[in-house]
Amino acid sequence: MNSTSLKSEAGSLSSHTSDVKLRTSARRRWSSARGTAIIETAVTLPLLLLVAVGIFEFGRAYQTWQILTNAAREGARVAVLPYYGTGAPEARVRQYLDSGQLPNASSASVSVTTNTVNIGGISTANTAVVTVTYPFNFVVLQPIAALVVNGSTLASAVTLTARAEMRIES
Repeated sequence: MNSTSLKSEAGSLSSHTSDVKLRTSARRRWSSARGTAIIETAVTLPLLLLVAVGIFEFGRAYQTWQILTNAAREGARVAVLPYYGTGAPEARVRQYLDSGQLPNASSASVSVTTNTVNIGGISTANTAVVTVTYPFNFVVLQPIAALVVNGSTLASAVTLTARAEMRIES
């Protein structure tokens, strides 16, 4: 062997060693970045899912409250008319709740009362007041709240209330 071939072999050996070191350090960086990504996902994914589920759950609660509000309004419309009987407003509210497809619509309570309001000066008018209350259960948030916080008030049903008042036509 001559000195030139020895130098080229030594050069290729040193370049091979530096290539292995570069690949090893790149592999360490890649595995470190992969581990960081897994940890970040493990931390943020439950929070993201909780926010998404909360949006859906409160959207359901708002939709239920809208059904209750419309049912109370329908009951008040019937209650102010002179030719309907005393049970007609409650029957109309129940019919609206059933058509709104609320689960356990029979658990809603309906109250029909009359009220006197001042309409200016010494004049007064009678009004019909229809109040509908309904126990609303969150499907996902209540079990989570019961697991996380022992004795949480969110773990029980939330009472939604809607009220409508209209002037009696007579």
